[in-house]
Amino acid sequence: MDPVQSAVALTVREALHTLSSSEDGGHLLSTLGALKRYLSGAENPALPGEQEEFARMHFSAVLRCLVGRLSPGWLELLPNGQLEDLWASFFLEGPADQAFLVLMESIEGAAGPSFRLMKMAQLLARFLSAGRMAAVMEGQCRQLTEPAFRLLQETLLIKVVGLPDHLGNRLQRENLEAFLPQNYFPLLGEEIMRVLQAVVDSLRGGWDCSVSFLSQVLGKACVHGRQKEILGVLVPRLTALTQGSCLWQRVCWRLVECVPDRATEALLTGLVEAASGPDVLSRLLGNLVLKSKKAQFVMTRKILFLQYRYSTPMLQSLLGYLAMDSQRRPLLRQALKELLETWGSPSAIRHAPLPQQRYISSALLICLAHLQDAELRDSQDELLASLMAGVKTRLDSSLPAVRRLGMIVAGVASARIHPDGPPLRFQYEEDELSRELLALAAPPPVADSPSEAEASPAAETPDRGSVDSGVPQAQPEGSGSDLDSDDELVPYDMSGDQELKSGKAPAYVRDCVEALTSSEDWERWEAALRALEGLIVRSPAAAREVSVELAKVLLHLEEKTSVVGFEGLRQRALVAVVVTDPAPVAEYLTSQFYALNFSLRQRIDILDVLTLAAQELSRPGRLPPQCGSPSPTSQPSSTQAPAWRAVVQERIRSKTRRFSQRSPGRGPDAGPNEFNLVAGYFFFPLIRHFDRPLVTFDLLGEDQLVLGRLVHTLGALMYLAVNTTVAVAMGKALLEFVWTLRFHGDAYVRRGLLSAVSSVLISVPAERLLADLPDELLEARPWLADVAEQDPDEDCRVLAVKALLLLEKLRDTLVPLSSP
Repeated sequence: MDPVQSAVALTVREALHTLSSSEDGGHLLSTLGALKRYLSGAENPALPGEQEEFARMHFSAVLRCLVGRLSPGWLELLPNGQLEDLWASFFLEGPADQAFLVLMESIEGAAGPSFRLMKMAQLLARFLSAGRMAAVMEGQCRQLTEPAFRLLQETLLIKVVGLPDHLGNRLQRENLEAFLPQNYFPLLGEEIMRVLQAVVDSLRGGWDCSVSFLSQVLGKACVHGRQKEILGVLVPRLTALTQGSCLWQRVCWRLVECVPDRATEALLTGLVEAASGPDVLSRLLGNLVLKSKKAQFVMTRKILFLQYRYSTPMLQSLLGYLAMDSQRRPLLRQALKELLETWGSPSAIRHAPLPQQRYISSALLICLAHLQDAELRDSQDELLASLMAGVKTRLDSSLPAVRRLGMIVAGVASARIHPDGPPLRFQYEEDELSRELLALAAPPPVADSPSEAEASPAAETPDRGSVDSGVPQAQPEGSGSDLDSDDELVPYDMSGDQELKSGKAPAYVRDCVEALTSSEDWERWEAALRALEGLIVRSPAAAREVSVELAKVLLHLEEKTSVVGFEGLRQRALVAVVVTDPAPVAEYLTSQFYALNFSLRQRIDILDVLTLAAQELSRPGRLPPQCGSPSPTSQPSSTQAPAWRAVVQERIRSKTRRFSQRSPGRGPDAGPNEFNLVAGYFFFPLIRHFDRPLVTFDLLGEDQLVLGRLVHTLGALMYLAVNTTVAVAMGKALLEFVWTLRFHGDAYVRRGLLSAVSSVLISVPAERLLADLPDELLEARPWLADVAEQDPDEDCRVLAVKALLLLEKLRDTLVPLSSP
């Protein structure tokens, strides 16, 4: 046995006996002073071999003994806190890893709230603030070969990353600020930076180091969901340090390469979010995406296709990182192919939510912006085939947002993929989304050449001189101002002028029908169209005589001249005809909805007209139609009537004494719901033949847009038929219709079905629902719950939740009625 080691062991054994049994403050002070000689940095240090033996064999036992003696009376054996300072110095100045483990062990082993628990927690806070956590991690960066080294690293890893959880569980409401996650993980990031600086210094000095433990700490912290706190400290510092140092770049690459596979996704997503651009990401990651299959899967598959919560700048950083190096650009080309296939996939369009489709569209346009024409030309045929198939699928969708995405992306992609051919052009209203997507398709900015930079100020100088300076510019010959200086003419204001029409507007409904069907005078044709709605309203009796014929004319009417607002004029006239003579006109329109030789536009117009007419008929307080047209002599009296009526009402109001405060305004007069008598003519013919395909019309096939409009129209008619006698029969038929189509693949159709269910629950009285439709309600509840949880469309989920709330409200209404 080595006599030096024997002396250290003997000294430690005697010291532990003294510390465990003595109550003499002076004796304790001298014993602790003798032990402190074995710590590095002491005033009278022991030999290096003795210090090494003490650190390896005896230091943890000494710390546990000190923790065991901790009590208020023991610390007061010496005045002025001398014993406490000397006691704490062993934890703050000895080997950091052993001190940290003993501190965590003592805190976790303390029995409930106690003096010892709080003292150890406060000492751990001092341990962290003194930067000792960096010493813990720096000690693990040495190249050690002991068998127990890996077990020690695992234990330290769990304690270092899980410290906020352990301390929160033990201290509960007495937890300290330093142990809160939002404070601890930024501190851990600072400590990692200190260790990385020490590693870089060691490498410069020729010493080998390992960052494997730092990688594990970083990965585990990211897995715990603390990417924002820890990477918010690391990324800005590493961005600055790697900008001019290849050694720092190599250390960063090694740091991310050593992260375990289970933590790769959490770390990479955090880095992509925290990095300020693709150049920063390239310096931090290097070619990690080529070295690690897991990293390649995360960055080229999972972030692009399986998730869509990331921002557009993050997508630009990720795809720009792939484009910055020639070895990574094949991954960018492959990503473009897969993005284009997914963008045009019928299954993806049908099942993916709209935010994810916008996300994929943004990624596709960013890829196109980074790729060169030569790279796109190599796979031009494949990309063009995927693009054209996707455009057709998207334009066939019944959702306007899906069609707009198809038009925007197709216009940009066709010009980039096939620049030699004519690009696809679509007409759509420009909004914030279209401007954002078009901006993503712009190529990355390139620095201007010196000649352009020098030419641009010169090109702007004449404009600034002509606008800002007061120097008059030279004028061409023959345009001198002295020629017309004597007769300055003020232009005549013609803003209020109206165009003179040679044709006179018809005065009767029959004249309008004749003008719209056989007139070759286009001014008379336009005048008849503009006057038709007013004539129908003023002469309902005359309109009823030709109501069906007039509806037929308007339904087939085509725009022969450039009439401003033609569609609105035709639709309002049709609505006025239906409102004036509801039953026969509605019967005619519903029969034509399933007839042959009608375009989809005409069928949709029929649905819109029926909905607007039903809304007008069910409007409370609607004035009944006037009989006959007003004569010219009656117009002045009608304009004077409101004046004298207002005077009389004001006199009555001023001389009337009221005993209650209420609004002086009067609500609309109550009246019968005119839609009650004709609701069946509107509703049942529309729902009767939906499952019978025609040669040119198949609701259950390709014409799903019209099916969606039909479902929405039926739901609106059901809602407008509230409290009518036919509401129960309509509700039963509509629920059967909904049950047939409840699993339809188109989101627009499903939205209409869910709205229809809500309309039934609102319009049919609760008692009749329970008596006549109990089975339908029982079947609808689990279906609505499934849609609310699993439907990919957000609007469908919201509508399903609203329908479920209506069902709950219905149940709450019926329970008191059924209780004795």
